[in-house]
Order: sequence, then structure tokens, then C-alpha cells
Amino acid sequence: MDQMAEIAEVMVQKNADINRQNRKGFTPLHQAVIARNQRIFDLLLKQPTLDTNLRTLTDEHPPLYYALVDDRRASISSSETLVMNGSNPFDTPVTNKNAFTEDPVEGKTENVVERGFAAKLLEKGCQPNPLYSGAGDSLLHILAQGWFEESAVFLVSHLNGELNHSNEAGMSALHAACANGLARLTAALLEHGARPNLQTSYGEQEDTVYRQTPLHLAVLNNHEGAVLAIIEHKKLIEKGDMPATDRSNVSLAPNLNLKNSEGDTPVSLALTEGHKNLVAPLIEGGADPNIRNGKGFTLLHQAIVEEDSRTAIYLLDHGADMNALTEAGETPLQLAIHCRLGLVVEALCVRGVDMSRLDANGVPPLWAALDSGQEEVASILVRNGADADCWGPGPDGCLQTLLHKAIDENKESLAMFLIRSGCDVESPRRLGASGEGADIANEKHSPLHLCCTWGLTDVIQTLLEHGANINSKDAEGKTPLHIAIENQHAGIISLLLSQPGIELSARDNRGVSPFAAALTARNNKAAQAILEKNPSAAEQVDKKGRNFLHVAIQTCDVESVMFLLSVEVDVNSRVQDATLAPPLHLAAATGHEVLLRSLLLAGARPNDRDAHKRTALHVAAGAGHESIVSALVSGGAEYGAVDAAGDNALHVAARDGHAAAARALLADTDIDAAATNLKGRNPLHELCWCKKDNAAAICEIFLEFMPDYPINRTDLQGNTPLLLAYMNGQGTMCRVLVRAGACLAQENKDGISIFNYQVATKQLLHRLLDVLPAEAPWAESDLCQECGTKFTLTMRKHHCRHCGRMLCNKCSSQDVPILKFGMNKPQRVCEICFNVLQVGAS
Repeated sequence: MDQMAEIAEVMVQKNADINRQNRKGFTPLHQAVIARNQRIFDLLLKQPTLDTNLRTLTDEHPPLYYALVDDRRASISSSETLVMNGSNPFDTPVTNKNAFTEDPVEGKTENVVERGFAAKLLEKGCQPNPLYSGAGDSLLHILAQGWFEESAVFLVSHLNGELNHSNEAGMSALHAACANGLARLTAALLEHGARPNLQTSYGEQEDTVYRQTPLHLAVLNNHEGAVLAIIEHKKLIEKGDMPATDRSNVSLAPNLNLKNSEGDTPVSLALTEGHKNLVAPLIEGGADPNIRNGKGFTLLHQAIVEEDSRTAIYLLDHGADMNALTEAGETPLQLAIHCRLGLVVEALCVRGVDMSRLDANGVPPLWAALDSGQEEVASILVRNGADADCWGPGPDGCLQTLLHKAIDENKESLAMFLIRSGCDVESPRRLGASGEGADIANEKHSPLHLCCTWGLTDVIQTLLEHGANINSKDAEGKTPLHIAIENQHAGIISLLLSQPGIELSARDNRGVSPFAAALTARNNKAAQAILEKNPSAAEQVDKKGRNFLHVAIQTCDVESVMFLLSVEVDVNSRVQDATLAPPLHLAAATGHEVLLRSLLLAGARPNDRDAHKRTALHVAAGAGHESIVSALVSGGAEYGAVDAAGDNALHVAARDGHAAAARALLADTDIDAAATNLKGRNPLHELCWCKKDNAAAICEIFLEFMPDYPINRTDLQGNTPLLLAYMNGQGTMCRVLVRAGACLAQENKDGISIFNYQVATKQLLHRLLDVLPAEAPWAESDLCQECGTKFTLTMRKHHCRHCGRMLCNKCSSQDVPILKFGMNKPQRVCEICFNVLQVGAS
């Protein structure tokens, strides 16, 4: 090393260029610093022509950078590796030297910085904080970004106030120090005048957060040391303990409430990022607990939304506004209930929060807690004075209590909690402030009436235990027992009847006693007692025009029907509504064979018709009840009867897709399966038009019983069954008809056939032609069914020997053998059939 130094002295004496840079931009001074060659370094510093600010070409590092960096191998990228005389300059071990001193690090406690390489370069007058062209960083930025904290702290003491340069992103050295958690550097920068309130500039990417202060970055990366350094600096300024030179500069006082581009202050950012350890220091350092973030949340809102009970309670203890509203109008109490934070709810209630404020949906806090299954939270609210009634808007604008609401929504546990909490158990709903909800309020239904309506047995038991009046009457004079009987709640009826104070003789405004209501509910014991006193009671009708027999049949209450038949009610009485349906029709609709046969045995007329001239057989066929069809036929029903639309029972069964009913009609009767209705449609037409999944299966049933079924018969519009099925996209049905010999080319009165009907794809047509088992029946037309040319004496008619269409000579010019028909000689076919026969249905 000494020999190299002597050679260097000779070269300097011979006027060698001491500022010469190699191909990577390194000068002799760079190399001397990197190698920690003190002798050559001192020699170069003595030269008046030495330029201490020359930089490397790739990274633009001056010698000062390498003098400041501790770990040379970490500070120099592989692209900067110097090759000098075929050797690596790093081969010389220098691990016992630090960035600032020429003396060994080990065992040294005194300040030896001033004698180091960096100190001498600064004394020589090198630029202390040069800028880099890439991102506009300064040397101090580079050191902070590389975690060279000791070097950066040293440099800060020599910058004489040049600390607030911001790079292109608006980041100062203080930003970089805070972002990397360099607490000592942060404190040093603040002590020497770095501005803590500088904010970063707009980012290049749309999702980049900007306007970040150094404190934001420290919080974002959870660097508690840097955060505490800023807070401590703020306290020093507030106490007046800062250096005299800094006291006049207001900008040096950290503002803990500045917001970034997302509207977050440092403390709100701490909550967002989950750095709960930083919240208390920031609040105690002066952060405003009630400032709002970009979403309009205060810190208390944020803590609650983040389900952080401890922080929320801490904020309440440190001045957070417990009544502050979010932009959506939510209070902290409402948020705490929504987030299921019982401790926060307790803390808010103890501090006197308003427990009656409704949310945006008009829901009070108590209901919100109960409705979300938080009975413990609800108990906290009640224990702290929450109103258990909370009269508010109900159905149609009437006023109701929470108990009414709970009962109306069948929420039994909520209702029982309210009752046990001392709510009003007697009052019915009331009119709204301007008379709204008159229909509901005027019903005068007490909570007990409502429970009997909805069948809430447990709630009724709780109401009775807490003194509810069992004999209270609504606007119609009905007691809860009337309501329970009308709604067929057997358990509630038993419960009410077991109460000692019930009045069984009470009548409503129409004079109906509980026994009459029992008859309506088909309670045979009660009905028998009423009939003994009033034999005509059985013929009373309800609002739908049904008497007790009608209702019993519709509900398939065999016991009640048998009871009514035993007292010889009129088995042919009609429902007093627009249908005029007799009991037999109702039984046919239910499909209950026992009821129907019982009615027939009791004298019901099997061929009675309703208002639409339908018989019970029509009804049974339409409902698909095979057993009922057979029972009616055996009971003397006229199977050929038609209704007002001209439909017989088979029309109805086919239209509704009931295969079993259709089979029963064809097997058990001689019904005319080809009969047409007023639209000229036979049952097969209706089947093809109904779009049922089992239409093809029903068609095969028709063909099974009637092999010669007229499958090519047209309706009044000229539609064949095949055309109707094709227009409805029933591919399976079409194939069944084609195999049965349906005419493919038949046109309706609008000139539509399966060949020219507009569909998205002709795939179904091609498949039908492909599966054609025999030459299709020929169609007749005055025009060519392909090009529309009128036939004349000179324009002869031809038929496609495959599909049966009538065509002109030009449109049937193709010849091909039809081997599947046994036609080995070429036959005249249309172009469509030619393609299908050649390549199949593709």
C-alpha cells in the first residue's frame, strides 16, 4: 500500500490528471474513499485542482456518498464493481473502519467523526447534499432510503439548514426517514429545522395516495419510534424548549391533523391500518379525536367500524364526541350495535348517549340490538333507561310499539324480551300524527289479538303471565279466542281455554260466538254443539261465498266433510262467487278420491256445471288427477261434455300436460280424441301448443290408443299439430309426429310451414328430415313452396320425393337415390333434402 502511495505522489508531481474518471465515472478520489486509503486520500485533498463533486456515471454518487456509507458492499451495486489492474478494490479488508473515521471502530467511544473521510471532504468544500437527476433525490434522501442512519445523522449536522429539499414525489428527507423508521434521524432532522408538515405531491398512478406528511408515512409503516420523535418535537416547541434559532418558524411545529389525499389524518390512518399502538401517543400528543377522515368518519366511528372496543372506549375517555353523526346519519351508538360491541354500547350509555335516536330506516337502537340477536346489548340499553315501547311508524303510517312490530314480524324472542322488560301489553296500534293508518289502527287489535292471529304461543303465554286481558275485544268485538279459532291455532285455543277468567259466551259485533268460529274452523265438537241449537248454521257462507262444506273440501278435512254429510247438508250447493262451483268440482280440484266418492254417494250430481260450463271431469283432467277421472267416469260423469270454449276433458288434460289423466280418459272412455273446440283445435293441437315437457309422451299415448289419429288435421288457422310444435320449438314432439307420418310441407293460411318459419337455426328442420322414416305425405299448393312461383300450364308441378313439398322444376332439379326409403334410383328432391341426404343433419 505504501508503494502505491509513493507512486501516486510521483504521478501527482508529474501533473497527472487527478480528476480523470474511468469508464464508470469513478475518480481516484472515489477509489481512495472506497478503499479507505488514507494516505492517497490525504494526498488528493491537498491538490488545489481536486474536484470533490465529480460523480459516477450510473448512480451519480459523489465521493462523499462512499465516505458516508458503512457497508461498502451493500452500498455499491454489482454494476458499479470497479476493476482496477485486474483486481477488485474490495479485496482489501477494511471491516475495522467506519464511515467517518480512519481509526478502528472497536473500543472507541469518543467522537472521532471530524477526522474521518466524510468530515475531511466536507472541510474541503464538497457539496454536502448534492441532488440526483433520476427522481430528484438528494444525498440525504439516498442515505435515509438505504437505512444508513448514522451516516445521515452525521450529514444533517453539516447541512446548515439544507434539509427540506423534496424530490419529484414531494418527499423530503424527513419523509424518507419516517418511512423507514429511522427514529434518530427523524429527531436529528427536526432538531436542525426540517419541516414536519411538508406533504407529498400527486402520484403518477391514480391509486397513489399523496399529500402524505412524514408522520403519515411513519404511521403507515408502524414506526413507533419515528412517531414518538415527531410528537416529542411538538412538545418541545409547545414548551419553548427548542433552540432559539427555531422558535420563530411556526412551520416547524408538527400539525398532527393534516390530511392526505384520502382524507386520513395520521391517527385515522393508524386506525385504518390496524396500528392501534400508535393511537394513544397521537391523541395524547394533540391529535384531534373528532376530526373526520375522507369517509366522514370520526376516530370513534372508525374504531367502532373496525370493531376495536378498547380504542373506542379510550377515545370516549379522551374527548371523542359520542353524538357525532356519520355522513349516512349514523350515531356511534348505532354503529356499536351494528358491530356488536357491547362494551362500547355500555360505555356510551353510561355517558348519557341519546338512546332514542332513530336510524335512517326509522329503527331505534333497542330494536336494532334485538333484531340482530344481541339480547345482552338490549339488556344494557334497557338497564340504562331505554324506552321499551318506542312508539313509532307502523303499517300504513299508524303508530305502533316495538311489541306490535315484533309480533307482526313473528319475532317471538324479541317480543318476550320486551314484555319482560316492562313494555305496554294492552294498547292497540294508534292513528298516525296526521291520521295515517286508520285501517290498521281502527282494528283495535291488542298484542294478544295479534299473537292469536300469527300463532305465537310462547308470546301469548308470556303476555298472560304479565297481566294481559284475555277477554279484550277488537273493533269487531272479537276476543283473542275468536281470532285463534279463525286462524286454526289449536295450541293457542287450548291455552286460552285453560285460563280461569275466559268468557266463552262473548260475541263479536256480528253475533258470532267462539262456538260459531269453531264451526268455521271445522272443529267438529264445537260445530255439533252449534248445530244442535241452530241447524241452519251449516249453510252460512264466508266472505268468499263458501259454506262450511266448501271450506272443508278445499282443506281436505275429511273429518269435517264426513260430519257435514252426516247432518245432511246440501251436497250440490254452489260457491257464491263468479265460479258458481258445486262441491264436486272442489273435490275434483283437490284430488282427494275419498272426498269425491263420499260426495257422489251422498247424492252429488256428477254432471253439474260451473259458470264456465265445466263439469267436475274437466276440473279433474285440468288438475291431472287420474284417480278422480276414473272415479267420476265410474260415477256416471258424461265424458264427452264440452265447456264454454268447446273443450272436452281430453282437451284440458292435453293443454295442461297431464299424461296420466289423458291415459285414463282414453283407456276408460270412448271420448272423441279428435273432437275440435271453438278454435277448431283437437286435443293434439292443444298438446302441440302447450309447451309441456311431457308433450311427446302424451302424443305417443294418443297414438297408442288411436294409431290412425288424424295427425295432419288443421285448426281454423290451417295449422297442423306438427307446425304448432315446430313453432314452439318442441323438437321431441316434432320427431314423434314425423315418425308417425305427419305431413312436413303443409302450410297454414298465412303460407307458413316448417320450411319457411323464421327460427334462429334450421337445425331442427334438418334433423326432422334426417329421421324421416318414409316418404312424407305430399303437400298441395298453387305456388312453388320454395321460390313462390305460380304453377301454370307451362310451369309444371313436381313433388320432392323426400319431404313431399310441391316445387317447380328449378327448385326440384336435384337427383339422388333415397336409400333409407329403398329407392335405389335417383329421385327428384329439393336442395334442402339433397344436402341432408348427402351430408346428414349438421
